[in-house]
Amino acid sequence: MIAAPDENNRPLFSAKDIKQFYLDHSPKIFPQIRRWPIGRIVKLLSGPKYDGEYLHKLVKEKLGDTKLHQTLTKVVIPTFDIKLLQPTIFSTYEMKNNPSLDAYLSDICISTSAAPTFLPAHHFKIEATATQKTREFNLIDGGVAANNPTLVAIGEVTKEVIKENPDFYAIKPMDYRRFLVISLGTGAPKSEMKYTAEQAAEWGMLDWLTNGGSTPIIDVFSRASSDMVDLHLSVIFQALRCEQNYLRIQDDTLSGKVASVDVATQKNLNDLVKVGEGLLKKPVSRVNLETGIFEDCISNSETNEQALIRFAMLLSEERRLRHARSPHGRAAALKLENNASPAT
Repeated sequence: MIAAPDENNRPLFSAKDIKQFYLDHSPKIFPQIRRWPIGRIVKLLSGPKYDGEYLHKLVKEKLGDTKLHQTLTKVVIPTFDIKLLQPTIFSTYEMKNNPSLDAYLSDICISTSAAPTFLPAHHFKIEATATQKTREFNLIDGGVAANNPTLVAIGEVTKEVIKENPDFYAIKPMDYRRFLVISLGTGAPKSEMKYTAEQAAEWGMLDWLTNGGSTPIIDVFSRASSDMVDLHLSVIFQALRCEQNYLRIQDDTLSGKVASVDVATQKNLNDLVKVGEGLLKKPVSRVNLETGIFEDCISNSETNEQALIRFAMLLSEERRLRHARSPHGRAAALKLENNASPAT
């Protein structure tokens, strides 16, 4: 939503607005209805935990008729098509070659947030035109395929480098030294160690779906997907001796309700804000390639907040250089130079 334009073609939301948006609307997206344990099981077996109606209405109201091609910056949004049993990646780069991906942002947002067991799958169509057939989508949360979408984003950029897109002037396809990657995690309860092989050995289908207020099968698949991407990228950036170009901000020490997906009480939401604010002040950490646990980075004395500021300055300078190299930027510079020249 921070990439969607408002009526002045400025971001619909700034990054600082997202926190208040979540605090205001989460209790209505995830209403906290008290049920007896048997009631929770019946609900789990009879449909998604939440109907998604408030979320759908809110997203459509905010995003209106804005489509993928109208985003203010390039985006890559993963979803998963349960009819085709394959990921569907909504990419502003790919859309140029495949107009059938130019969906409403509201449909894309609803789809990529449709976590199985929590929110319903989303169906929509992009109608036929003179050059393309009607395309049907049957989508759920892209997290089932790319819970950490960093590698998907790098893949999209790499494809554009191969195509010699002028946005990536003089970059080779595998030149990761030229990549600047910020990867923001959503927290993980690894420190709880709440499942054991002894327990799982006795589980049936129902136990894998609900255990102690959690959904073990979802926990396992989502964590495995996310951690494999982080491990892969950590190895690559360390091997190329450019680990300072990869910033992963994650807290894998969450426990209790702050580790939940949907406990939207006022207290828990405020606790989550405190976790985020505290994470900014913590030292930059990297995954230990042997244990898989995040540890303070010995070679980097920055806090996460300082690292984000450094990345922002690097990205700002990179944007300035790209603009200067572009035909539009050169024309603007020439015009400015001519206006500054003394009259003869």
